[in-house]
Amino acid sequence: MHKTSAWPLAGIYAVLIIYASLYPFDQWRDQDLVPWAFLTHPWTRYWSGFDVVSNLLGYAPLGFWLTLGALRSGVRRGGVFYGVVTAAGLSFLLESLQSYLPMRVPSLMDFSLNVAGAISGACAAHVLERLGWLDRWSRFRARWFMPDARLSLVALFLWPFALLFPSGVPFGLGQVLERVEETLGGWLKGTPFLEWLPLRPVELQPLLPGAELLCVMLGLLSPCLLGSSIIRERSQRLVAVLVVVVVGVSATALSAALSFGPRHAWVWLDLPTLLGMLLGLGLAGVLSLLSARACLVLLLCVLLLHLAILNQAPANAYLAQTLQSWEQGRFIRFHGVAQWLGWLWPYAVLMAALTRAARADARA
Repeated sequence: MHKTSAWPLAGIYAVLIIYASLYPFDQWRDQDLVPWAFLTHPWTRYWSGFDVVSNLLGYAPLGFWLTLGALRSGVRRGGVFYGVVTAAGLSFLLESLQSYLPMRVPSLMDFSLNVAGAISGACAAHVLERLGWLDRWSRFRARWFMPDARLSLVALFLWPFALLFPSGVPFGLGQVLERVEETLGGWLKGTPFLEWLPLRPVELQPLLPGAELLCVMLGLLSPCLLGSSIIRERSQRLVAVLVVVVVGVSATALSAALSFGPRHAWVWLDLPTLLGMLLGLGLAGVLSLLSARACLVLLLCVLLLHLAILNQAPANAYLAQTLQSWEQGRFIRFHGVAQWLGWLWPYAVLMAALTRAARADARA
């Protein structure tokens, strides 16, 4: 049995599926039908290619991670069955709940495609296990990463997906202050608690080029330090820094291409961004030579500084308007799932880093 990252990844992905399936979570009503009535409905006559792909591929990672978690936990027989049945049960539950939402339409086609996607993901995990790739990954992980790296590996895996929703500043994840204030103001409107909200003396102002450069540098430095804090050898950390930068740049370019059109894939690469990336890459390479504990402490400082600077700027209204005009942006928006990852990623990493630091102090 192994401590595997598959279970946290499966849990996070299940939460994302629940959010995407039940969005927008309002106007619930009872139609006097049993929730599973969709199983007896005829096949959907009107559908699009996006619906087929999203339902088929949407459940493939869930089936993969559930089966992989079972296999890595010692369930050699029945791992595929466990992954498929669990994913199918979740799909059945969500399709049943959609019958209470006016904005969602449950269908046998969606449920069938979800199950087919889960089967493909589960079979892929089983094939990888039979080919010995899981054992190779275990040996690679033991050779490269520290024993308590599970949650940090999950965070590193999710980082490029968090970048898929365009932000006002490249690599600027966690810009939530203005949205939190607006949300709390809406919830507390008409109550005496509205006066408890702190008022800013001045409105949020756009970042100056120097502050934007600093945000880009810190945003790129965060995953690099996260990786350096869990990788054993310093030479391995230098390789990881290069991989992180390449993946981050590729994810940002893909995000821009899907949001604004392929011709604008590199529109975000202006002078402050380019300088910030070069500084972040050089600083990440130098800091990777420090001890893992020093990298963990620096990660906490970088995250706090990055969030403090980034949340002094308002959300980009022009960016939000532009995202609505490009049809392919549905891939990365998908009911805002990618945006939620972009909002929460740095705060989740901050909590994970604090937990690791506390455990290290306890062991010491």
